[in-house]
Amino acid sequence: MDYDIFKTIILIAYFAVLAILAFYGSHRYLMVYLYRKYAGEDQAPLAPFSELDLPKVTIQLPFFNEKYVAVRLINAICEMDYPSDRLEIQVLDDSTDNTTEIAQEAVDRWKERGIDIVLLHRTDRTGYKAGALHEGLKVAKGEFVAIFDADFVPDRKYLREIIHHFSDPKIGMVQARWDHINRDFSLLTRVQAVMLDGHFVIEHTARNRSGRFFNFNGTAGVWRRVTIDEAGGWEHETLTEDLDLSYRAQLKGWQFRFLRDLAVPSELPVEISAFKSQQHRWAKGSIQVAKKMLPEILRSDQSLKIKLEAFYHLTANFAYVLMVLLALLMPIAIYVRVNAGWTHFLMIDLPIFLGATFSICYFYYKSQREIGMGFFETIRLIPAVLGIGIGISLNNAKAVIEALVGYDTPFVRTPKYAIVEKVPSKNWMNKSYIKKAKILPLFEFGLGIWFTFSIVNLLMNPAASYYSLPFLALFQFGFFYVAILSISQNVRTLRSAST
Repeated sequence: MDYDIFKTIILIAYFAVLAILAFYGSHRYLMVYLYRKYAGEDQAPLAPFSELDLPKVTIQLPFFNEKYVAVRLINAICEMDYPSDRLEIQVLDDSTDNTTEIAQEAVDRWKERGIDIVLLHRTDRTGYKAGALHEGLKVAKGEFVAIFDADFVPDRKYLREIIHHFSDPKIGMVQARWDHINRDFSLLTRVQAVMLDGHFVIEHTARNRSGRFFNFNGTAGVWRRVTIDEAGGWEHETLTEDLDLSYRAQLKGWQFRFLRDLAVPSELPVEISAFKSQQHRWAKGSIQVAKKMLPEILRSDQSLKIKLEAFYHLTANFAYVLMVLLALLMPIAIYVRVNAGWTHFLMIDLPIFLGATFSICYFYYKSQREIGMGFFETIRLIPAVLGIGIGISLNNAKAVIEALVGYDTPFVRTPKYAIVEKVPSKNWMNKSYIKKAKILPLFEFGLGIWFTFSIVNLLMNPAASYYSLPFLALFQFGFFYVAILSISQNVRTLRSAST
């Protein structure tokens, strides 16, 4: 191939990828704009229930091998401030280890104290979490259904604060915001907290208050039972059954409500492999839901703003595939332009880079400031959020491609260890459920080397313009951080297991 043709192809591909990434990145400006436009306290309930009229609620706790946190959640739920004659608790246990025995002991203790609680154990995990929730609904007595994953610790006032919103008969689901009890455990957990805060504080608030669709997040929310039934019930064709059901319910005309000011504490993954598997499941599931639901959404009589937002929401993870392509193309494109004397082209992608990057920075900055984080603490975390977001792009791009080609993988739950404070690594590295990373970290490390080579080449070229150096360094940091953390946790886990 002629070298000039090669250069042209590289630059066209590079700018095309940048442009699409800028589209997805700039959408965050819309989210912040809508958030600011509809700022204020949460909407009050239409008309609170009287004490005598409080409805029957079933709380479902889906467990799969949760021996470290099962009792913590069961205790929190059983201590909830709600009339005991209108509260039913289902522990939906699919465990294959001694979680079942641990949970059963806690259930028996609370049952002796008059709590209506039962453990339903399945030996067949058909449908995974969605299957467990579906089986529980068959015998549930509640008019409303609250769901909590094992890593959550709701406040005892949770139900009393959320149930009154259902006095409006059009409301089918109410979602509370996630908070993070181990936010400060490590850089990894701090970054995860910022990412989730952006999703909940900005995106959920903006979408819900502006009349767009948003989704139940699988936990810390309450459903009207009839809403689940009318939407077709829990289905398990996708890895994000919560997202799937949310869109089906809203297409049926049910309204959802998000309570930004009601936060439910949860435990973030402390190990990189758990974080990556969680991200993989969310990314793959969203694309599966896009394939399943987008045609129906676009054919529906919903407004244009709802259709456009659904398209962005369900396809946003395509950006990870583009990020990997950008990672491969960027060093080559910079080398080509510098050595061909095309430095004037650098001024074309600089605004695109800044537009996409600054929108993300502002998005996360705004979310942190809204929950009371300090200015300097927030600014200090933003580069790490960007870098680690880049670092997991290979992991998430793999998930997107698997969804596109229809490659099925099981529902991999995120392990929890009841870790809320900084502790020596040996105190949790030898616990059950920790998984070894596979071959992917080697490719992530290879991309880190790829950007190191590009940085060295740029610094050694006297004709180069150094504006791209911070972006190269950000990619280098992200891939090296994720790869090295994955490999080092593997090594420490193996050492802990051998001692």
